[in-house]
Amino acid sequence: MVFENLAVKLQDIFKKLRGKGKLTEKDVKEGLREIRLALLEADVNYKVVKDFIQRIMERAVGSEVLESLTPGQQIVKIVYDELTALMGTTNSKIAISPKPPTIVMLVGLQGSGKTTTAAKLANYFKKNGKHPLLVAADIYRPAAIKQLNVLGEKIGVQVFSMGDKINPVDIAKASIEYGTKNGFDMIILDTAGRLHINEELMEELKDIKVAIKPNEILLVVDAMTGQDAVNVAEHFNSILGIDGIIMTKLDGDTRGGAALSVKAVTGKPIKFVGVGEKIDALEPFYPDRMASRILGMGDVLTLIERAQATYDEKRAKELEKKIREQQFTLEDFFEQLQQIKRMGPLNQILSMIPGLTPKQLEGINVDDKNLIKIEAIINSMTKEERQNPSIINGSRRKRIAKGSGTTIQDVNNLLKSFEQMKKLMKQFGGISKDMKKGKIRFPFFK
Repeated sequence: MVFENLAVKLQDIFKKLRGKGKLTEKDVKEGLREIRLALLEADVNYKVVKDFIQRIMERAVGSEVLESLTPGQQIVKIVYDELTALMGTTNSKIAISPKPPTIVMLVGLQGSGKTTTAAKLANYFKKNGKHPLLVAADIYRPAAIKQLNVLGEKIGVQVFSMGDKINPVDIAKASIEYGTKNGFDMIILDTAGRLHINEELMEELKDIKVAIKPNEILLVVDAMTGQDAVNVAEHFNSILGIDGIIMTKLDGDTRGGAALSVKAVTGKPIKFVGVGEKIDALEPFYPDRMASRILGMGDVLTLIERAQATYDEKRAKELEKKIREQQFTLEDFFEQLQQIKRMGPLNQILSMIPGLTPKQLEGINVDDKNLIKIEAIINSMTKEERQNPSIINGSRRKRIAKGSGTTIQDVNNLLKSFEQMKKLMKQFGGISKDMKKGKIRFPFFK
């Protein structure tokens, strides 16, 4: 989960503060000391942490907070506000040129995921009504051009390439001319990176910048590299002048130091984040939503957006009718699992639900491999068994387990989960009450 370690620590700190009722200035200072340590352990820049804690201190020790009825909640609100401000306050969009095409130049070190990100960005804009052109301007990394061509074909976006013998500046200029003539309204350049920042790399990027005058220069950095990513961003910005940052592999970064530091250090916002390996796993970055997730408040808006992207109104009405008439079958269950898969990794979805903390997920295996196992089991059933699971006796369970490469226990667990889901559908109005009492369990996820 994104920011998992930091989220657990901050939520524990706030739980203690809320549990005290009335707070003294000493309580607040002790809480802030723990927050400071949690941020430093998350690899947040030292100066950023110092300034952050100072701002919270100035707001939290006033009478408005300490003498309020819920001082603990007030401090959580202050920390939420400051976290949001730290990451940029609002979502920063790419500046679209009033006269097409909009030119986006991607830069960064080798290994940051630049080529894949170029394709993800093209896919994002294509889905949002744009007509993008990808440009293979990295002539140095072996197979970079081929990789971009394969990705372009996968998403149905044309790739402009002149091979690896032409100067990248000439490739960039030719791509703009080609894109303008052929009606492309978005041109995305995949430029070369190096294993480290050097003069040759920067000179070439500056030459491309002068030649094509991009609307946006976006730096691609790997969130997993922590403060190294921040240092790279600072260096690129000072020499090249970037407009924003795309942070890859944020889904695997349990610390979050880079995401929390980079805006404060460089003054440049994170515009997109990579949240998985799939081609559609690139999302606009919303500081307020991320702050909400860190503090255990969930991220309902992103959850809704993902659900809407996979929503089929006709199927939803059919399912609603089946639920009303209590005709929910394993085929429907299977279809709902498919929709969940389209929304993204299950652990990401769960992390967006308000009140569901990383600690509460401990011991629950939400690995997507479990969904694959469920699919295999259901696929091994006959049509009659999917529509009427009550006929699945011992010998049928044995056959299904063998056919799906699983165990009889796995089949039993799935059938238990399905029966429980049917009960939930029947008693939909009582779901929240049962959840609070801890009555609902999903045996398959153990």
